[in-house]
Amino acid sequence: MILGASILQLPAIEKAKELGLDTVVIDMNPNAIGFSVPGIKKEVISTTDVASIVHAAKEYKIDGIVTIATDMPIRAVAAVVKELNLVGVDEETALKATNKGEMRASLLANNVPIPKFVCVSSLEDYLKAVESFKVPFIVKPTESSGSRGIFEVDDIHNVDLIHEAYKYCKKFSDSNEIIIEEYMSGPEVSVETIAIDGVCHVIQITDKLTTGAPHFVEMGHSQPSRLNKDITDQIIEVTKRANSAIGIKNGASHTEIIVTTDGPKIVEIGARLGGDNINTHLVPLSTGINIVECCIKIAIGEKPDISPKWNKGSAIRYFEQHKGIVESIDGIEKAQNMDGIKQISIVHGLGEDLNEIMSSGDRMGFVIAQDETPEKAIQDCENALKEIDVKIGV
Repeated sequence: MILGASILQLPAIEKAKELGLDTVVIDMNPNAIGFSVPGIKKEVISTTDVASIVHAAKEYKIDGIVTIATDMPIRAVAAVVKELNLVGVDEETALKATNKGEMRASLLANNVPIPKFVCVSSLEDYLKAVESFKVPFIVKPTESSGSRGIFEVDDIHNVDLIHEAYKYCKKFSDSNEIIIEEYMSGPEVSVETIAIDGVCHVIQITDKLTTGAPHFVEMGHSQPSRLNKDITDQIIEVTKRANSAIGIKNGASHTEIIVTTDGPKIVEIGARLGGDNINTHLVPLSTGINIVECCIKIAIGEKPDISPKWNKGSAIRYFEQHKGIVESIDGIEKAQNMDGIKQISIVHGLGEDLNEIMSSGDRMGFVIAQDETPEKAIQDCENALKEIDVKIGV
């Protein structure tokens, strides 16, 4: 069973069918692209409707369950794992991986380096808590993903800005709780790992490029990391401690880290594969490891092959954009034929009304490349983007 049928889960659906597995796909959108894969069993259910998903899993007598690139369905995965005695995360780990407050508390209790933080659920508590923070500080929902609800406050004397951060963040908080944390400065990476029988294996380290303040939406990734070995060794050590702290014993994790002047500190950790094509595309391009296949095999009780096949560079870069309607897109075909380019995708195309980039869902498209090194792969992406002419009306 695969939770989610959007373009992010499509590689998992296709891989499951390729492996010859009877595949049940869950999504609340009856027109989701994953439902178009031939031969699947389609269930129109919200990926967060735990009771209905457990019921469907029992009806189909499934042997394994996965979700990739999205956080909240992890709780449904854990419930099914418990009910059917399958391989995967338990309910306590699922909570720690999807609630930033619980995550932070667990990491703190296990002496894993994290930023200073406070969780609050009311404006009164929020205003009192911010007095203990130096600027800049970050405000974000305890339960959200895809950079939704993140806001940086850089002026402690700007009362309107402080209130705006709270109001903006609250819109994305289903639990009505938000987290305030110190701003961390330094290179940002994510670490892609696979746990097998309680042993955490680091598959790849990904360098990140974001929009910066105030929303920090990711605009690019590249592999392997270009940081020096001393730093990457520290990153690996902190990642393994974080995975152990929240209890990931079997399956994937995606750990986001900022390398501060005090060393690597955890931003977040998800008990699933990373999104943004990091694991579905960049990891196989840079290592030759099909990490999606690894997750599926673990879920059905098999041991995956996690040995690297090569060491190459891979990268993704997203289109720059501004608010307005997409009037034309030219140069795609020429860009697709350029050196290193593996994929160009338009998510929001002709006639669509674009927003400013405030979350990952706002981004109109991306370019993916593979080359000998990450530097060359990044340059391939940038060269391709220069050939693509996008006209956005105001």
